[in-house]
This record gives sequence, C-alpha cells and structure tokens, in this order.
Amino acid sequence: MVKSGFRWLLLAAALAAVGGLVYYLNRPRPVAVVVAVVSRGPVQDTVANTRAGTVKAQRRASLSPAVGGQIQQLPVRKGERVEAGQLLMELWNDDLRARVELAREEQRSAAARAREACVVAAVARQDARRLEKLFEKGVASDEQRDDAVGQAQSKSAACEAARARIAVSKARVAVAQAALDKTRLVAPFAGTVAEINGEVGEFVTPSPIGIPTPPAVDLVDLERLYVSAPIDEVDAPAIRAGMTARISLDAFRDRRFAGHVSRVASYVLDREKQARTVEVEVDFDDPADSAGLLPGYSADIEVVLAERRDVLRVPTEAVLEGNRVLVFDAAGGRLQARDIHVGLHNWQYTEVLSGLRAGDRVVTSVDREGVQAGAPAVIEKTAGADD
Repeated sequence: MVKSGFRWLLLAAALAAVGGLVYYLNRPRPVAVVVAVVSRGPVQDTVANTRAGTVKAQRRASLSPAVGGQIQQLPVRKGERVEAGQLLMELWNDDLRARVELAREEQRSAAARAREACVVAAVARQDARRLEKLFEKGVASDEQRDDAVGQAQSKSAACEAARARIAVSKARVAVAQAALDKTRLVAPFAGTVAEINGEVGEFVTPSPIGIPTPPAVDLVDLERLYVSAPIDEVDAPAIRAGMTARISLDAFRDRRFAGHVSRVASYVLDREKQARTVEVEVDFDDPADSAGLLPGYSADIEVVLAERRDVLRVPTEAVLEGNRVLVFDAAGGRLQARDIHVGLHNWQYTEVLSGLRAGDRVVTSVDREGVQAGAPAVIEKTAGADD
C-alpha cells in the first residue's frame, strides 16, 4: 500500500510538472512597445490641405506677340534675368518701321506748313489793324478795310487748320507706332525667362480664340512666391487671412517655412463632387526663404487655428478611436486602457484635459500585433529618449 501511494504521488508530481511546462510554453509573451511620457508643452489646433498644393509666382506672364510674323530678334535666353520694359522678342517689321518714319516726316511737314500759315495770318492781322487806323482817319475806304479784315480772318482760319493737321499727323504717328509695337515683345515686369518657344527665323502666330497655345516667352518673377493649396470645405470656414501657417515641400523634406494666410478663396471648387475644396494662399514670412524655390513645386500647408502654451499633451498617434489610450503599468507589466478627455489637437500632439497625469507612459506603437488592453508588455523604446 505504501509503495502504491508513493507511485500515485510521483504520478501526480509528474503531471503537475508537465502542466507547468505546458503553461510555461504557452503563456502569453510580453509584446514590445514604444511609449511616450505624458508631459506639458504647447499644442496647436491646425488644419492642412487635402491634396498637394503648389508653389506659384505672384507675377507670371505667358507672353506672345499680338500679331504673327517671322522672329527677327531674340535677345534673351532661358534662365536670364530681365528688367521691366526690356525687349524679349521682335518680329520682322521693316515695313512698319518705314511707315512710322513716313508718318513722322509728314508730321514735321505739317508742322512747317502750320508755321508758314500762322506767319501769313499774323501779317494779315497787322495789315487789317493798319487799315482800321487809316479808315478811322478817312484815308482808307470801307472796301479796303473789309478786304483786309476778311484776309486776316481767312489767314487765321488757315493757321488753325494747319495746326489741326499737326494733331492728325501726330495721331497717324501713334497709329503707325502701335502697329510697330505689336511686333515687339517687352517684359511687363522684372523677372526670369522660364521658357522660350521659337528661334530666330521661325514664324509665330497668335493663339486662336479659345485654343490655348504655348507662349512665345514665359516670364516669372521668382522673387515673389507663394503657396496655393486646397482645404476641405468643412475646415475652410475657420481660416482667416493673417493666420499663422507652416509650409513644407517634398523637395526639401528637412525644412519647414514660416508663413501666413494671405487669401481664402470666396468660392468652392467642385472638380471632384465628393471632395469639394477651397483654395487657400499662404505667403512666406521671410521672402529669403523662397530663394531657390521653383514655381510648380508640390507643397503642403498647415494653418494654425488656435494655440495653448503649457498644457498636458500626448502624441496624437497614441490616441485610439473613442479618445482612448493604452497606458503601460510598470507594476504589473501590462497595458491598461484609459479614457481621456481631449482639447486641441494636430497631427503631432493632442491636449489632454483629464484622464492622464504627467509622467504616465502611453503606447505609441498601437498598430503592432498583440498591442491591446490587458496584454503583458515590455518597453522597447521611450519616444524622444536615446535607444
């Protein structure tokens, strides 16, 4: 009996050992998590564009001659800086130049004839005054006096007509010059030549109505750039001109540019019926920041709607649906779900009004497998701290 009882005791011990081994092998393994320490700091309420925005120039002109013709001069090159009024392109216009010169010669001729006519008119007036005095003395007859006065009036009218012909000649010069100017393309403002379509000797034609064609010269003012970006129609009503904004560009991922809202469009774009947007324009606070940027770069904007300086905050990536976070319990080595009341938030930080205390550690790696309330966990890394 003693041996039989001992065997049963050994069997029970073996079963317990096997059960313990099975439990050990199948026990829940702690999941490695990244945590962030709840702390105090500034939090901003921001909105961002729904689709990529674009860097644009405040002044950009797609220029083409008003008339067609053969390119005679092309004194600028792509990338060249030009001043306002500088010649960019000139078509063959020798015939129009000749017409301008002819009109100017006619103007000079008209001026000479006017001087002649007015001198004759002045002499006629003197003769009329002289005969008036002789008539008063009884030396001249009525017929002589009337003839002299009539001659004076006629010559004065001829003088006025000659002067009017000068004005007509000036107008003809202006008409001829306007026709000539249509063949010359000049810079309307100082800028950089971005594109030239044409070479000396080639023919250019103006764009037909309603049919866009490449410009002869594309002129851009690179010193005055801004960003235009679409904001969802739901967020747009809260944005006002003058609000602080941040600008980021794909071409310069390591930089952020300070800016401010300069314009909010007064209409909604409905190019995509289910994603209606409002165009918002942001200027660079420091024009030097835009140096080296090119119109056409893709850009994003983040408009600051409100800001609080010293508040309790957590990384926004730690906040789950329903305003819940997972807190690492150091004593139990497990994750606890915690409901929180939030305030301002953006893509980086969320303000915590209640539910957490400074020093709590919240999980930011919430998308890892096994990260859930009640799960055993170990800290792999504390966000913001050295590995």
